[in-house]
Amino acid sequence: MQVNSLGLTEAQPENNVIRIVLESLGVTLSKKARCRALQLPAWNEALGLPRPWDQQWSLRIQQILACETDLLDHEDIFDGSVVIEARTAELVEASREELQRVLDMGGAVAAVDNAYMKQRLVESHTARVREIESGERIVVGLNAYTEAEPSLLTTGDAGASILVVDDDAEREQIERLQAFRRQRNQKEVEAALANLGDVLANGGNVMPPSIRAAHAGVTTGEWADALRALFGEYRAPTGVSGGQPRAASAETLEVRERTRKLGEKLGRPLKILVGKPGLDGHSNGAEQIAVRARDVGMEVVYDGIRLTPEEIVQSARDEGVHLIGLSILSGSHGVLVMDVLRRLQEAGLDLPVVVGGIIPDADARALTEAGVRRVYTPKDFDLTRIMGEMVDVVAESHGLH
Repeated sequence: MQVNSLGLTEAQPENNVIRIVLESLGVTLSKKARCRALQLPAWNEALGLPRPWDQQWSLRIQQILACETDLLDHEDIFDGSVVIEARTAELVEASREELQRVLDMGGAVAAVDNAYMKQRLVESHTARVREIESGERIVVGLNAYTEAEPSLLTTGDAGASILVVDDDAEREQIERLQAFRRQRNQKEVEAALANLGDVLANGGNVMPPSIRAAHAGVTTGEWADALRALFGEYRAPTGVSGGQPRAASAETLEVRERTRKLGEKLGRPLKILVGKPGLDGHSNGAEQIAVRARDVGMEVVYDGIRLTPEEIVQSARDEGVHLIGLSILSGSHGVLVMDVLRRLQEAGLDLPVVVGGIIPDADARALTEAGVRRVYTPKDFDLTRIMGEMVDVVAESHGLH
């Protein structure tokens, strides 16, 4: 069981330890429903990449729960609870209704292909974000009880509370890969890849040629490229197009009007590209930005996760967007953003770029100095305000502010 890290906050991050403990209790208290294995997030995952010490802290939560309490000594402590039984019955009924809805569509594969599953996930998170913005859902330290003493966990050296990845790590890994390829028997590699392609084309069993390829030293990337050459690359529906329209608050109406007026001055509707470069699969933030941008009247290009900087720049050119928004939660924002900026310059595209993600203050300053117009982190939960600032950025870049 991987406990959700969605509720972790950048503001008052010490509160995250309590949230993690509560989440762990949710999947361990009931013996009959207890998870067999548990993976907990680290307290600082809303700040950056966790260090080994942070991961150890989360491990200690599990060990203390198992070894310093008598939880494991008893039968299910919820047996006979009227409240738990009633809540369980509600969940079972709702689950069966949802399962039947998916079966009526033709099953899970059909529900993925028609974007139903992804749309439901996006809509659920959209509702959560709106509740936080409105104050209906309290998040301590974020939208309530925000007055606090400075956190002793994050004071001092700007990079002391997170894992800082060495900028040379990518270069060193590429050098190791190139060295590995040089010591292979290239003829065996080519023969193994050719055999893999022949078997794939004839609908044969992919395992034997894949094993042969591995023995020859074919890399994962080369193996995957052979499959892409024949089958193409699947991109799942993003679920964004089916988002529910946002109720028109006064703030939303104001940004919609500003978006409309700027579109008139530009001669066409304001259009943005939301891109997720790199390998991280955490798409919630990008999806909510795309949904809210459409709420305020912007045209949005969003093609999902794991795009290359080259693909993002090409899409920006082809779609004729006015602004690029990058979402990066993998810790590789420095390399990826700089790559996008460089490629934009080489392509002759003078487009403003804003960036969102798990970005430490020092890195945010570096990105701004490199030309990024705005940097957003998890503390920026007011999406309508972000939309207004994006309107400002486009206006400024066209001399219309």
